Amino acid sequence: MVSEDSERGSEAEVGPLLAPPERGHPEPRTSGHVRRRPRGRLHARMHRNPATALATKIGVTVVGALVLLAGIIMLVTPGPGLVGIAVGLAILATEYDWAARWLQVARQKLAEARDRAEEMDPAARRRRVMIVGAVLVVVASFGVWYVVTFDWPRFAVDGWGWAQSIVGWLPDLPDT
Repeated sequence: MVSEDSERGSEAEVGPLLAPPERGHPEPRTSGHVRRRPRGRLHARMHRNPATALATKIGVTVVGALVLLAGIIMLVTPGPGLVGIAVGLAILATEYDWAARWLQVARQKLAEARDRAEEMDPAARRRRVMIVGAVLVVVASFGVWYVVTFDWPRFAVDGWGWAQSIVGWLPDLPDT
């Protein structure tokens, strides 16, 4: 006689995403092709009380959005942009199904980027690193020259006054 567990397979055989849900927990909703993994006990505990559920959702949303925004900014500035986006989406995926779907796409893009980097000629990779390094040295040198030539503190104060004229809610600088 075959037991029910052997027919479905144990969690070790099928993996945690395909294992049957724990008793007392409803089957997670699926949307599209992504199957949501059941959320853990900590998530259930944080959402047991409406106040902690709201605080958790707000906290996860703020932190995840900031990390996601930093990843998007790092796409055009030096830094691991795709990694930042994936981490931000992973944080948001703890609360939102749409973020879990986007996280799957981000993971695919990370795998594609890794494959392209591994296939790149080492000489071309070194050449790109040298070019980026040279550009950074030139930009830093220009910044130092500008600060020495045009007296940085005065420029910063004038720039703050200009920003205040555009955005009225910026605070005044202390008198010096």
